[in-house]
Amino acid sequence: MSPSKTEQSLVAQRYAKLEKIKALGCPAYPNAFSSSHSLLQVLRQHRDSSKEELESRRVTVRVCGRVVAIRGKGKVGFLNLSDGERRLQVYIRRDGVGERLFELYRHLDVGDFLGVEGFLFRTRTGELTVHANGLEFLAKSLLPLPEKWHGLTDIEIRYRQRYLDLIANPGVREVFVTRSRIIRGIRNYLDARGYVEVETPMMQPVAGGATARPFRTFHNALGMPLYLRIAPELYLKRLIVGQLERVYEINRNFRNEGVSTQHNPEFTMLEFYQSYSDYRELMDLTQDLLKGLAREILGSLEFEFNGVGISLQNWARYSLKESILHFWPGDALPVPGAEDLETLTTLTQVCRRWNRYADSHGLDPVNCNPGDSRGLIWASLFDAVVERHLIQPTIIYDYPLELSPLSKTKTEDPSLVERFELYIGGMEIANAYSELNDPEEQKRRFEAQAEQREKGDEEAHQMDEDYVRALRYGMPPTAGEGIGIDRLAMLFTDSVSIRDVILFPLLRSGKKRQ
Repeated sequence: MSPSKTEQSLVAQRYAKLEKIKALGCPAYPNAFSSSHSLLQVLRQHRDSSKEELESRRVTVRVCGRVVAIRGKGKVGFLNLSDGERRLQVYIRRDGVGERLFELYRHLDVGDFLGVEGFLFRTRTGELTVHANGLEFLAKSLLPLPEKWHGLTDIEIRYRQRYLDLIANPGVREVFVTRSRIIRGIRNYLDARGYVEVETPMMQPVAGGATARPFRTFHNALGMPLYLRIAPELYLKRLIVGQLERVYEINRNFRNEGVSTQHNPEFTMLEFYQSYSDYRELMDLTQDLLKGLAREILGSLEFEFNGVGISLQNWARYSLKESILHFWPGDALPVPGAEDLETLTTLTQVCRRWNRYADSHGLDPVNCNPGDSRGLIWASLFDAVVERHLIQPTIIYDYPLELSPLSKTKTEDPSLVERFELYIGGMEIANAYSELNDPEEQKRRFEAQAEQREKGDEEAHQMDEDYVRALRYGMPPTAGEGIGIDRLAMLFTDSVSIRDVILFPLLRSGKKRQ
């Protein structure tokens, strides 16, 4: 979008002011400013100091920040400095700073950065203020800040120009501070339990660890194709083979897929692996971890997300099959029995029953295609029937084998695997397995996935011979889990779009802005 004539005029005025500031002998962009206090320190240390105390002690400070308000006329003036979160008032008199610096003050604009030296006092209205006896120009805001500090509401600009979003919308900073606290809390929790944080390759010769379409790249010097990782799983489990018994990584993953309010092609995951454990132990660990984070960050196990109250106090657990039966609408008669989900013939009838109900209630249908396995149909039924109901913390476990090529099968039913997913607020938050550690079975599953790739499934897992080789050296019973940091941040900040919790989300190419 091209700037309007009014905007062009405002920008020209700011450039002209910068030249006048330089003519005063002020460096346009000095290298540094040595402050004695942050704004936070000033406000914390002296918020309760009385007018008389400040006058008797003569507290001097050197502070700096962005100018967010300017007012006054004649030989005196006020401005407010901001550190992005807090504000501190500055009082400027011509006879206090001298003619040259008062002229500097007159050429300041909202958005400029300024250093101030002076002493603290309280105005007649009681506001804590710096009485300036020195000013240092630090940087010019050559472009006007948005909407005169009434807030930036254009969602497209907010995502594309996050720097403006942070300046204009104070609540945005808190979202990303909370996200940082989530990550720090996770690290503290796992470190205290003997986990080792590691780093694994982001460029990989084989795209593995999940079923997803990868991004491709090429290394010129080595002359080899590479993939941006879709998951660090196979590398982390190689470390389990090497007897790092508890490992975790907070990692960036890349999946060449669609975007939505819950999906960004580049996203952050926590993945962790624990030797001598199974998926049931991780169910308990996950519950404990998220409760602890909520208490530490939110101060409560109850919070609101997307207009609905969420409680982490009580968690439900259903097998995938149980969940379909539990959430089947009572008015969609007849309600299927457990036996109706066992054979393809009866499953096809269940799908038809659901589709008739869905068509009359505006819900998603289930696609039962010829050749679909029982597990694939279960997954389709789960998506249509169950997922929208999973608002309170719910663990869904025991998934079909064909959906989980890296999971260990259940002893009592080899068609199922020991896997669970955690849902909160209608979103999948975590995914965990009892990890497959039989190298020959793993090779057979890779080969089955390779057949699917040959049939055109770009998300099917590739063969990873080196990973199979690692398993042949022996991997102990292991449980592993991935938790979506972005979605967890969405929950804890009541953000309905993943783009609200990613500082620079990927957006469709738009017109260049000046």
